[in-house]
Formats: sequence, C-alpha cells, structure tokens
Amino acid sequence: MITENNLSENEEKNPNEVSQETSENTSSPDVNQHEDDTEHEEHDDVEISLADALKEMEKIINTPNAGENFKRFNQLKEKASHYIHDEVEDKKHEYVEAGNAPENFSYEHPSQAKLSALINIFREKHDNFQKGQEEEQKKNLEHRQNIIERLKNLYTSSEPGVNLFKSIREIKEEWSKAGQVAKSEFKILNNNYFHHLNQFYQMLDLNKEFLEQEYSHNLEKRQHIIARARELENEPVIQKALNELQYLHKLWKEEAEPVAEEFREKTWEEFKEISNKIHERKSELSAAIEQEQTVNLEKKNQIIAEIKKLSEPSETPNHSYWQNAIRRVEDLRSEFLKTGSVPRKLSNQNWNEFKTTLRGFNTIKNNYYKSLKGSQQTNLEEKLKLIQTAKDNMNNEEWDIAVPLFKKLQEDWKKIGHVPKSMTNKIWDEFRDACNAFFNNYREKSNTSTDNWKENYKNKKALLDELKEVSNEEGSIEKIEAIKTAWNNIGKVPRDKISINSEFNKTLREKLKINKINELELKEEGLSENQLTDKARKIKNQIADLEAEIVKLENNLSFFNKSSRENPLLKDTYNTIDEKKAHLETLKQNLHNIIAGE
Repeated sequence: MITENNLSENEEKNPNEVSQETSENTSSPDVNQHEDDTEHEEHDDVEISLADALKEMEKIINTPNAGENFKRFNQLKEKASHYIHDEVEDKKHEYVEAGNAPENFSYEHPSQAKLSALINIFREKHDNFQKGQEEEQKKNLEHRQNIIERLKNLYTSSEPGVNLFKSIREIKEEWSKAGQVAKSEFKILNNNYFHHLNQFYQMLDLNKEFLEQEYSHNLEKRQHIIARARELENEPVIQKALNELQYLHKLWKEEAEPVAEEFREKTWEEFKEISNKIHERKSELSAAIEQEQTVNLEKKNQIIAEIKKLSEPSETPNHSYWQNAIRRVEDLRSEFLKTGSVPRKLSNQNWNEFKTTLRGFNTIKNNYYKSLKGSQQTNLEEKLKLIQTAKDNMNNEEWDIAVPLFKKLQEDWKKIGHVPKSMTNKIWDEFRDACNAFFNNYREKSNTSTDNWKENYKNKKALLDELKEVSNEEGSIEKIEAIKTAWNNIGKVPRDKISINSEFNKTLREKLKINKINELELKEEGLSENQLTDKARKIKNQIADLEAEIVKLENNLSFFNKSSRENPLLKDTYNTIDEKKAHLETLKQNLHNIIAGE
C-alpha cells in the first residue's frame, strides 16, 4: 500500500521516475501488478487463429513506430509458431498413421515463409527503433541537465523582480514533461534535481509570501485530486478507476507538494483512505474475469463435446456425412479459437483436450477414406466388366436383345459407387464410346429408310450461311443459340458431305470468339442424351480448372503486405479474378440446367 512517506517532498525519486519505472514494471504493485495481469489476460490467454496472428504481425510492422511493439510482436510470433508446429505435427501424425516411416516425413507449412519474412522485417525495424531511443535519451539528458541548471540559478542568482512562484511552477512542469533518459543516468540526475529543489524551498523559507503562495497552490491541487478520487469510487468500470487512480497518485507527487504542515497529514490520510477503498474493488474485477472465463470454458467444452459426437456417428457414415462433418469441424475450430480465455489452471488441459479430440476426429475420418479406397477398387473392377460387355456387343444388330442389354448396362453403371479419381474420366470415356457406337449404329440402321440426308444437307448449308453472316452486334448471341439449336435438330447428311459439320464448328468458334462467349455457355436445345452427357462432363472439367486458377491467384495476393484493391500493382489481378468468378457462376448455372433437364 502507498504511504505518505513514499510521496514526501524529500524523497529521492522525481515525478518522472514514476512513468519511467512503470515501463520497467517496477512501480507500485497495488496498481501496476493488476495492469500486468490484465495485459496477460488480453494477449497471452485469448486464442487467436494463425491467419489473424500473421495479419496482426503484418499490421504491426507497417506502423510508423513498429519497433516499440516488441512485446506484442513476440507474443504473436510465439502463437503463430505454436500453431504451425501443431499443424505440422498433425500432418506427421497422419503420415505415420498411413504406414509411412517417421524419418521420411517432410512437410513445409504454407505460412512458414511468411512468418519468417515478418520476423526478419520486424527485427530490422526494432533495431532502428532502439537506435532512435538511444539518441532521444541523449537529447532528454541534456534537456534535463539544463532544467536543473535553471533551478539552481533560480535560488542562487535570481535577478530582482523575477516571479519566483511562476518560475518554479514552469520548471516543475517542464521537468515532469521531459522525456526518458538512460537508466544508468537517471538516479544521479534525479537526486541532483531534488537536491536543488530542496535548496530552493529552503531559500523560499526566507520569503514567507512566496512560500504561502506555493502552499496554497499545492493545497488546491490536492483538493482537486481528492475530489476526483471520490468520483472514482462510483466508477462502474473497475479497471478504468484503477488506472486513473495511479495517474492521480502521480499528480499528487508531481504537482501537489509541498503544503503547509497543518494540511499535510490530513489531506494525505483522506486521499489514502479513498485509494484503499478503490483498491478493495479489485476483487470485483477478479470475480467478473473469473465468471467470464468460466463461461468461456463451458463454451469450449461444448465445442469439444460436439467434435467428439461428430467422430462417433450413430449410423454408418457415408462420403456425404464426412464432407459435412469436415466443414462443421472447421467452423467449430474457428469458434474455439475466437472464444476468450479460460481459468489459467485449466488452460493447458482444455487446449490439449481440444487438440486430442481434433486428432481423434481426423484419425476416424482418414480410416473411413482408407476403407473407401478398397471399395473404390472393387467398384472399378465392376465397371471394367460393364465396359467389356459393352465393347463385346456394340456391333450387335439383334436389336430386341441388344437394346435392352445396353439400357441395363447404363442403369448398372449408375448404381455402382465411386472409383479411384485417377480412373474416373478414363473408364467413363471408354464406356460412353462403346454405348454411343452401339446406339449410333442402331439409329443409323433404323432410320436409313426415312432420313432424307440430302434435304438435311441443304438445311444445314442454309444454317451455315446464316451463321457466317452473324456479327457482334446486339442480339448476336441469341441468333447463334437459335442456329445451334436448329442444327442439333437436323439429322445426318450424306457421307461425302460430312465435312459440313467441321466447317460449321469452325465458324461457330469464330463467332463465339468475337462475341466473347464460351461454347459451354450457349443455351441450346435438341441435344441427344449422349451430347448432353458430353457437354456436362466438359463443363465439369472447365469448372474444376477455373476454381484451381482462382485459388492460385488469391494465394498469390496473400504474399503482398498491402493486397487491397487500391494497390495499382494488383488491379489487373483483381479484375482477372472477378472475370473468372463470373464465368464460373455462369458455367455452374449451365451445369445445373443440364442436370435438372431444363
């Protein structure tokens, strides 16, 4: 507890020592110890995601005085390093679980390079900040020495007519505002200042008028400080009251000393009593923090319980279940990290339980997909049998037997589950080609007697000539769509005229290019089932390619410190991303229309 002796006018420490020592965590334990605890709660215990930690580190190094945020930057660096280490360990855990040797594990975390770059940049800025501090302290030392010299002259060689009261107030105020000096210089400098200040007051004893004026001014200051302290007794925000009380004690020492003997003890006891009452309210703050941390612990335990529940589904899970569960767990993980601190004694236990639960979920999920690979191989074998049957019968012209057979093959194909991704397109192309060959032969033989191929050629030639006349004026796209739909509804042409199809496709691509539209975005009707299937596959492939391109461009932007749209260097990149996203949405809508049969 602070005592009157700590603040006496003969104490060696000067007013600025309070502020200087505060930065070194050596000031009054009653006030600053609690502030240290609050700061620890604010920065050390509150969970923050890896992305947010890197973002805040980048924000710090872009501030004008980045070097002075050394403590906060180090806290964020430790958090980021901790997350990267945990995620690398998770990858290693999965790698070893898959049956690999631990010594062969190799993984570079995607955020490691950025973290290293931020640390190197901050180190350089902190070094520059330290040099600047040293230069500033030298200037402050010289300034304080000049103030002491003026104080000395005030009582040793004052000229007649000098207002001593005004002069001493100016000197004391200037001293309180002077900046920090090196720690090695401070004690001697401080003792020197108070020595001359005491000498001044001894001289002032010879002039009762000036001394009484000084006493009166300081007493008024004390009364104002006491009045403000009384108001703080009812301040609802306890931490705010404690912080301001510390400032009032600083003012008491700097600006309210000395006073007449009859008021000295009385005013100090009054101020001390109010201070003690405010400090007693710290228990309220601790209770509020404890209550909030208890609520946070309950929320985090509920999150852990939900992840455990997702790891143990009541029914046999399928691919769809695990995909939904993965998204939900990612949301829960983000929610856990955003939830505030928990009681310190349970913090490590809660965090370890969370990590263990996450790893347990990943292990069960990975085991499912390992077993799925086995069933995918079985599915592949089943589909290969269907392909072989289709190839053996694609030239079969016993229509009563072959047509039902191929329809049955197509139905069976749909019922068989997933196959390894690397084989999906290959086997589908083989099966589709065999089915198309059969049905094309079937239609050709069935419709030969009724198809007027020469008339079809005449109609297609007219459509081709019409397509050649299309420009890029308004309504051109609708004309192209109408021509393409009409083309789809026309049957075969004579074999010696079949080149018209290639000419039409070539002209179509040219017209689409000048109208800046992709063929897959055309609205067309009259497509056969096979044509629709082929178009859907092409759209799916293009969607996958576009999504990969967008992810790559967005990842590239993350390596820029200022990756906003206002950055002129990135303007074209953002425009490209917007164009690709718009194209992506159009393709997705077209795919939806095909699947829905619209």
